[in-house]
Amino acid sequence: MATNAVDETEAPEATTDERAVDTKSGAATDTEVPAEVEAVGTKEESPSGVGQGAAAVVSAALGVVSLTGSWVGTVAAARQNLVGQLQTAQGASVAKQIQAVYGDAWQTTALWGGLFAVIALVVGVGTLARPAFGTPGRIQAPWVKSVAWAGVALGVIGLFLAVLKYTGILLGLPSAS
Repeated sequence: MATNAVDETEAPEATTDERAVDTKSGAATDTEVPAEVEAVGTKEESPSGVGQGAAAVVSAALGVVSLTGSWVGTVAAARQNLVGQLQTAQGASVAKQIQAVYGDAWQTTALWGGLFAVIALVVGVGTLARPAFGTPGRIQAPWVKSVAWAGVALGVIGLFLAVLKYTGILLGLPSAS
């Protein structure tokens, strides 16, 4: 007749614990843990850095947009041009008409370019500063740093050009004299 009793002379095999208790003496003994179990139990999920890479690319793209112009800036300039045409009286001086129709639209374009440049700077600097607030010892990928620095540089250049355009130093309006 077969019994389902466990033989007390055999110690249970430990597969998930590092220590097993010997049933006869009650003493703890070390046993080996399979490598698969140990690897699964101690593996920590670390961030992949995809977000930092995406932020670096966005920073560079915004820097390029600040230099080349955007659809939003073009529409805002066209709107400002129309407003200038509507608000300027026909009897106004030529200088006032030029400023209202072309100058204000040019400054609107410069403001939008400057806004995109500032956003590129903020995103680029934030991407470069992120590792300081993250996991200690985690190194940022070199390409992420390079692209983020490119975004910062393009943002600085775009902001500089926007200020020059807005103030009239770069391609200012012609004199009406």
